[in-house]
Amino acid sequence: MRSSTLTYTARGQWEQHFSDGKGFRPVGERERELLAEHTRAPDGGGRALEVGCGTGDLSVHLASLGYTVDAVDFADSALARARTEHAGVEGVRWLLLDIEGDDPALLNEEGYDLVVMRLMYPFLRDRGRVLHGLGERLRDGGALVVITPVVENTPEGRRGIALDEDEITLLATGWQTVERLDADGLAFLLLRGPCHAGTRAVERQRPPSDPAATAALAVVTDEAGRVLLGRSHRGMWELPGGKTRGPEPFEVAAVRGLAEETGLAAGAEDAYVVTMLADAADGVPRLTAVVRIATWSGTLSNREPDKFARWEFFDLHALARIGDVFAPVASALDAVWPGVIPGLPPVASYPIAVEQPPVPGEPAEAVRLRQAMAEAVIDGGWVSSEPVRDALRTVPRHRFAPEKDLRTAYDAGDVTIATRRDEAGQVTSSVSAAWLQADMIEGLDLEPGAVVWEAGSGGYNAELLAHVVGPGGRVVTSDIDRYVVRRARRFTAEAGSGRVTVVHGDAAHGAPAHLVPRGGFDVILISYNCWDIAPAWREQLAEGGRLVLPLELGGYTRAITFQRRGDVLVARKFTHCGFVPAQGAHARTAAVADLLDGQLRLRFEDGPAGSVEGLDEVLRGRRHEIATGVTMGPGFYFGSLQLYAATTVPGFCRLAVADQESSVVQITTGSDAPAVLGAASLAYLTYVQTRHSEIREEREWEWSVHAFGDQGPALGERLAEAVRAWDRDVRGDGGRSTDPAVTVHPAGTPDHRLPSGDVVDKALCRIVVQWPGRDALLPCPVDRVAAPAASGEGM
Repeated sequence: MRSSTLTYTARGQWEQHFSDGKGFRPVGERERELLAEHTRAPDGGGRALEVGCGTGDLSVHLASLGYTVDAVDFADSALARARTEHAGVEGVRWLLLDIEGDDPALLNEEGYDLVVMRLMYPFLRDRGRVLHGLGERLRDGGALVVITPVVENTPEGRRGIALDEDEITLLATGWQTVERLDADGLAFLLLRGPCHAGTRAVERQRPPSDPAATAALAVVTDEAGRVLLGRSHRGMWELPGGKTRGPEPFEVAAVRGLAEETGLAAGAEDAYVVTMLADAADGVPRLTAVVRIATWSGTLSNREPDKFARWEFFDLHALARIGDVFAPVASALDAVWPGVIPGLPPVASYPIAVEQPPVPGEPAEAVRLRQAMAEAVIDGGWVSSEPVRDALRTVPRHRFAPEKDLRTAYDAGDVTIATRRDEAGQVTSSVSAAWLQADMIEGLDLEPGAVVWEAGSGGYNAELLAHVVGPGGRVVTSDIDRYVVRRARRFTAEAGSGRVTVVHGDAAHGAPAHLVPRGGFDVILISYNCWDIAPAWREQLAEGGRLVLPLELGGYTRAITFQRRGDVLVARKFTHCGFVPAQGAHARTAAVADLLDGQLRLRFEDGPAGSVEGLDEVLRGRRHEIATGVTMGPGFYFGSLQLYAATTVPGFCRLAVADQESSVVQITTGSDAPAVLGAASLAYLTYVQTRHSEIREEREWEWSVHAFGDQGPALGERLAEAVRAWDRDVRGDGGRSTDPAVTVHPAGTPDHRLPSGDVVDKALCRIVVQWPGRDALLPCPVDRVAAPAASGEGM
């Protein structure tokens, strides 16, 4: 590997270098030929990035090849010379940027067809992190070129600026294709495809007589929240630390190992044993303490060059793609940040209930992206109160999804970050879209000092709540999955407020009794899809308190804010949404019935499957079409219509097309439509285009009902009339429809004690839905099912 001493180690030295008129080895003719031959610009021109451009000769050459070039360097004096020496050159942006430490906001957001690093790779401290990050910026078919001296062609006194064969092998690991060419003694490395090496837990070669060992591993992060790892001569990444000496405490062993190997200093009082790992290697028992270092000082160096080639800091989201990692180290990283390295072999892990202080650290890019996300959510109209706005701007969302890159973590759209899946691949825990979390919290009307219970944990949402309720408030967050609880505990310890308590339990039975405040919670927030409403939620809610949950009504999910009024919950706010499914006592699978050998499927959300006898035959027969006279324009949100039909039409179900096109019904593959089932008869809702135009805004569609069987026309008219009633009484101007009034009553409440409206009977409660124009109806239980609600969803 490279020498531990480089020609230059500080930015100031490079500034002086270029200020003194010095440069680098000129770009050789062979380098130009190889670039022209192997990295031709795409038709119409491409985008290139040169990292460490110096005075810009290579960037200018890339521009001559047809690229628009971003030329970056961290030495202002180099860029000043480049601008002067190449003043007449077009197609080059000269950018002052430290690729290792600065926010990369100046770089092209759409990526690059070519990235070149010439004579600068050996000068990087965090080589793996930088290379991986640049690889992620490549467009499809793009290439990354590293041009570097090699040890065998470099005088001994200058080998610090060269790479040896081990280093070149490591650099090339994980790329889809690697070509090594010679450019007058320089290695010309042509790398294609994102650098995804994958992480593998490996063991050291252990001497046969080595006894059982106890060790302490130090987990250290820098000011950007990146974790320190060392590349050992064993060909794997390792944490600082090692075996304990005699009765030495684990905390002391960890800080001693940190100092001996890296030169960094920490006090034992700033070291916290967070987990004990128990496993074995070749039958030899092994006990490892995972020690989190909260604060440290000093300058990073390689104190044991006979054992390690170098030390560098890694982004947490990149830990899944760094190659071989010493097995206890991989388990230790997963203990501190559960989920960052998937697929690890099982190990006995014993988390320690230690009061670890939060460990600060985040890159400038995270701050910028968080502010942008917050402003996008605010501009979207999802947040009006300053406390919730401030929480979005402050709480570091990326630290609760460390396995994801920053752009994904701070996406302001509909991105939901899956953090846990079951054996079938279904998401069971996630970080919801930022706008949805903000909207739900906004609907809580939280006051400073409030006590909140959140069911369905992850950590981030709980910390948003804790930020809003302030120092005098408290948040209890629970989850049925022990892994999710462990993850939430770690992340709230790492980046939390200290006001969140994470517990394990099935929320269907309520919060743990010892954590319920006298008089009940001010707010209860359920963050998984709920088909039913547990009595404990109402009972543990303070009078006048608010309950927010994603409630399924006939298969549609709405985040509804309820307020307690005695034994009744009264809806105050609706938001269209989707969350992970319930587990435990609330888990439920809807009844289904297949048609036409599985081409079609009926779903019955609120009851047993209806009889489909004779339906296959009538579906192949005559089709009746009923026009509703109700039209819509492009992009219209029809979720209100679907929910209206699902809660008002008897015999309601959903008709879905499975995984192939069907000539029988006009429903998009993978979607479903509202339907009504009768005796060997069926009707479903669809739409047909009635006005065509090249101008999108002038196009129009009409809702139509297709019906089959003897009862089909009557069923179809029932569905069509529901559409007309919705259009008359509910549909509003500008696509904004009126929400129904919804109240939730205890199961067993007699009909005469319910308000007028349509009744949805669940196992644990009775829900009354009051739509405009139907509030004079008497309560009447209705079998209901619905389709996904939103423009672009369903049908």
